[in-house]
Amino acid sequence: MEKATRRTYGDDIQVPSFIRFGSWIGGDRDGNPFVKPETTRTALRLQAREVLREYIARTEQLRHILSQSIQFSEPTAAFLASLERDEADVPEAFVDKPEQYRQEPYRRKLTIMWHRLCRSHEAIETRLRGETPESGTSGYRNEQVLLHDLNLIRDSLRSHGDGIVAEGELKDFIRLVETFGFYLAHLDVRQESTVHTEAVSEVIKALNGSDYATLDDAGRIRTLAGFIAGSKVTLDTTQFSAMTRETIEVFEVMAAMREEISPNAFGSYVISMTHAASHVMEVMFLAWLAGLAGCQREKWFCDLRISPLFETIDDLARIEPVMTQLLDDETYMALLQASGIQQEVMLGYSDSCKDGGILASAWNLYQAQQRITALTRARGIECRLFHGRGGTIGRGGGPTHEAILSQPAGTVHGQIKFTEQGEVLSYKYSNAETAVYELGMGTTGLLKASRNVIEPPPPDRQEYLDIMAHLADYGEQAYRVLTDRTHGFLDYFYEVTPVSEIGLLNIGSRPSHRKKTDRSKASVRAIAWVFGWAQARHTLPAWYGIGTALDRWSEGRPDRRKKLQEMYGAWPFFRALLGNTQMALYKADMEIAHSYLALSRHPDSAKQVFEMVREEHQRTVTDVLDVARLPYLMAETPKLALSLTRRNPYLDPLNQIQLTLLQRFRNPELAEEERQLWLDPLLRTINAIAAGMRNTG
Repeated sequence: MEKATRRTYGDDIQVPSFIRFGSWIGGDRDGNPFVKPETTRTALRLQAREVLREYIARTEQLRHILSQSIQFSEPTAAFLASLERDEADVPEAFVDKPEQYRQEPYRRKLTIMWHRLCRSHEAIETRLRGETPESGTSGYRNEQVLLHDLNLIRDSLRSHGDGIVAEGELKDFIRLVETFGFYLAHLDVRQESTVHTEAVSEVIKALNGSDYATLDDAGRIRTLAGFIAGSKVTLDTTQFSAMTRETIEVFEVMAAMREEISPNAFGSYVISMTHAASHVMEVMFLAWLAGLAGCQREKWFCDLRISPLFETIDDLARIEPVMTQLLDDETYMALLQASGIQQEVMLGYSDSCKDGGILASAWNLYQAQQRITALTRARGIECRLFHGRGGTIGRGGGPTHEAILSQPAGTVHGQIKFTEQGEVLSYKYSNAETAVYELGMGTTGLLKASRNVIEPPPPDRQEYLDIMAHLADYGEQAYRVLTDRTHGFLDYFYEVTPVSEIGLLNIGSRPSHRKKTDRSKASVRAIAWVFGWAQARHTLPAWYGIGTALDRWSEGRPDRRKKLQEMYGAWPFFRALLGNTQMALYKADMEIAHSYLALSRHPDSAKQVFEMVREEHQRTVTDVLDVARLPYLMAETPKLALSLTRRNPYLDPLNQIQLTLLQRFRNPELAEEERQLWLDPLLRTINAIAAGMRNTG
């Protein structure tokens, strides 16, 4: 990137580190009762320990390289002054050898830096043991101090003609610190909106005796804004319920860890199931209680970035009025200004697809991005869209490059944030070469999609938008007929897929269902939903309804079919949608899916459901190939098609083995001890099929 930039713009252009990593391992408590405040604290300390170990090794490496003598090179005055201060502040670095490296200033400086990093590492280790480190240690306060030292060395080397040396291992080290700080990955915290509402209701009841729960949304926002603008209060949290105490403690941990690890330790606070503007203000209120936001001496401050998550079809449709109400509030805008005038909005691919099908999900997400971008642009607010993609097509998965290019024109402005989950992490990033390739493809897609920053993008053709609206409507209708209005459908799902057994695997960040006893579509979580269908080779969340939608809109008219073909060639969004659909259709196998009907305890209704699925699969394959003008699925990506074909001889027998094991494990006539004998091999088949299908969860 640096070389390309310099070729185009000249040597004076500085390219900042532009990739940032995040995580919510240890921060995502939505539906996971085991993620406690202490879990978040430990996660950050483990991340800090890992990155400090790397920095210590890098410092040791540099100490062997930067051996310039004071007799042949003259460091800058700023560097020498820094070295003098360090020698006074960290005398223990040379307590046994006070004159060590006296003639080699960079080695002497790096020795002190190594010593300070070791002290920082020791403090983290002490805290991980549950102990308190000694006060007044000579470690680094945060990554900015370390970065300042590294930049001093770089600038000094350049000043006496050693710029080439500065461009090697030292630059790599600087890039690492710029990217990973002392936190390794920005930790996102996530919780479901009702948890905040219940906690806020208890707190406000204790503060002034009012019943927050009875207020409408406007009244709630006014009440919360009034508190946030006021002085900080002291609470006796012992009077609250256990969940409220824990919720408050999460924010206290965030405040403490910003001091202990880094001000940049946390990314966003994600609010699952955001239905109203007050859900965002409730989190800001809880942040105010912990001293993370508020107004002091008539000056606003905010050390928390909140990302409302819009997940269902209804929530995506309501995104504009909810965000308008939020951004119209003076208190919230003052806090947003104080935090950098950037609003992040997270978009949920998984639940919207499970709720209304792939077409309705894709189209509502497309429109939501347009609406929120226009809304923030009109107010002069920088907007960052956070795409909650999973590995499977039904959860927004697919090639990253094409996914970025398929975003609505004008909605990507030089940055994008998205999740990489589950097995995708292993496939894309466990090998250095594939990791570099994936990051390069993502960066290239981002650059192409951000051209609107320097030139107005061509508007979407209204004709295409109108057609897509009809397709989404038809697709959602077909999907809901199957999932919501077909007798026995949920029995079919739970009986012919191993979704119940998936819940026994030691994987996933939360239970497979929101409520254990509720087997409704709303209760089953999106990962378990798509995972179950993939195991039984249906993959229907990624394609069901598309064939019906294409048929209904075309109505047998050749001119309309030609228009769809034109859309496929001219509109990246539509092309990416049908391209990903081909992959999901290719991985489905209706013959194998049919064999799973042997598991059903309701054979008549199961047969009816399967026939609906089989007919839609064939219809979708035929229509997608016709619209894309292809002879067979994935003809445009023959290497990927070949790779998938080579897996089938291994996958197909695995499905038959799994089917047999499911029958034995679920057999009520067997003794419990005998049934349990089949559980381990059954779970192994689930892992094996997931590995073969790859993007399964």
